Amino acid sequence: MTIDDVQRLGIHESVDAVFPPDRLEAALSELDAEVELVGDDSDRVAACDGLVTFAHRDYFVGAVEWIHTIQAGYDRFPLDTFDAEGIALTNSTGIHGESVGETVTGYMLALARRLHAFIGNQREREWDRPEWDEAFTIAGETLCVVGLGTLGRGIAERADALGMAVSGVKRTPEPVPGVEHVYANDELREAIDGAKFVALTVPLTEETRDLVGEAELAAMADDAYLINVARGGVVDQDALVDALERGEIAGAALDVFEDEPLPEDSPLWDMDDVIVTPHAAAATRDYFRDIAELVRENVDRIGAGEELHNRVV
Repeated sequence: MTIDDVQRLGIHESVDAVFPPDRLEAALSELDAEVELVGDDSDRVAACDGLVTFAHRDYFVGAVEWIHTIQAGYDRFPLDTFDAEGIALTNSTGIHGESVGETVTGYMLALARRLHAFIGNQREREWDRPEWDEAFTIAGETLCVVGLGTLGRGIAERADALGMAVSGVKRTPEPVPGVEHVYANDELREAIDGAKFVALTVPLTEETRDLVGEAELAAMADDAYLINVARGGVVDQDALVDALERGEIAGAALDVFEDEPLPEDSPLWDMDDVIVTPHAAAATRDYFRDIAELVRENVDRIGAGEELHNRVV
């Protein structure tokens, strides 16, 4: 499919889940195309040649030729339908390496240095030190990054700089800077065996759904921590809760969940060595500027008749 031109670009109101839509509108003000904020008005959306969105709506199908999602993940979009209808979908992969890399580094430091426990104690006005053998340093510890795309490489680079021994899992196990050993997908259990931290960064697909379940959690060391900044569906959440309750792993840092927001009755809220964040690992005040740069590039590519950057469908 070839998109002829983008004369009118819509910014769907759902991007407000991440940043104010008018900030993106202002950042794209120098485009030759007309930029318009649109809500759930199918006629206004249909008047657009392209649409930037966070959410999917069924009426998008057949209404626009090109959709850009402001997330790297695209599991919320009906890819087969888009393909059949000739709708181009682009995503925002490639812009989250620094923000997610820093967030995961923060998780590891917090768990190692017991910062999350101190924050809880502060709220309760409790002057309480950890046991003598609870705190540790991450220098010299092991990290396995499952998925070595932009997110995984951002994590691995920072962990390597902090003196950690980094391994990883990748579909094609070629060398990656800062990663000492790269395992193939079918070597996942071997890769995570013995790692102090296991960080998940893979997209949610049919192949990765429940990638980490009871068997994988059992393969982890009992003093290990699971970090998930991928998608909630990558982990069997019930199996994770069971493993945490039985002490099969030491704890977790979770930014994504099977159901979001995380239900109030989830036992994960009350676990001492579990950090819960609200799908915000990639958050940064400059997010809208990064999205604007991706959108500008693809508008230019469409005008030049070139292939779209980050094309999913």
